[in-house]
Amino acid sequence: MNIKLSRRVLSCGLAMTVLLGGAGGAFANALETIKQRGRIQIAVDVGHPPYGMLDDKAQQTGLDIDTAKLLAKDLGVTLEVVPVSGANRVPFLISNKVDLVIASFSITEERKKVITFSKPYGVIPVVILGPKAEDLKDASGLDGKSVAVARGTTADIELTKAAKEKGVTANIVRYEDEATTNTAVGTGQQDYMSAALSTAQAVADQNPSRNLAIKVELAAYPMAVGMRQKEPELEAWVNEWITANLKNGELNKVYQHYFKQSLPEEMLNQ
Repeated sequence: MNIKLSRRVLSCGLAMTVLLGGAGGAFANALETIKQRGRIQIAVDVGHPPYGMLDDKAQQTGLDIDTAKLLAKDLGVTLEVVPVSGANRVPFLISNKVDLVIASFSITEERKKVITFSKPYGVIPVVILGPKAEDLKDASGLDGKSVAVARGTTADIELTKAAKEKGVTANIVRYEDEATTNTAVGTGQQDYMSAALSTAQAVADQNPSRNLAIKVELAAYPMAVGMRQKEPELEAWVNEWITANLKNGELNKVYQHYFKQSLPEEMLNQ
């Protein structure tokens, strides 16, 4: 009797293991999970114009917001925007707080060690902004100068790399997000900043009395959607979506709206 009971318990245990294993496999498919949920959670930095910002009616807008809306519409789900900063984009993704990151996310080798990137859908030039009157031809001119930058961004990476390569001693002041960095430069706490071209130009335009101008281009990064590693179905869908929307012109339309110029020809034909 005890032997039969033990066998029955063992059989039930095996059945549960198979059942749970199957369920685990189903939930491991991130794409199907999003579809079944009917909602996609996308991280966007809403304090980084023109990628993410609030309009005069306090509505979220910007290149990344429009891109996220387009993606959610084509996937057939509702969009939930999760606000992030440059520094916490990766932590939010790998801790499963969001499904994707669309937040002026440049592809870097360091980030690729912990997350997966889609194929590029845009580009982000990284520049140095400084006083118009200053003659700054390259990063070597930053020696002894104080430079503001948002911590953990590609602007931070490129500024640090350029200072090291040129052997200059610059006082790099790292702020926790783009908005705080912009305010610091706009109010004169620092005269120089390293940032994406659009951010730097916006700071110059919004603070005309500061007499700031783009001085140096440090790099130009391809911009992509950030995803967790080992989610092949979602990765494949996002890449196919980017390919289709580059070909049909929808992503270029969004880019042109905010940057007043087209995406690079090689990107549109990839």
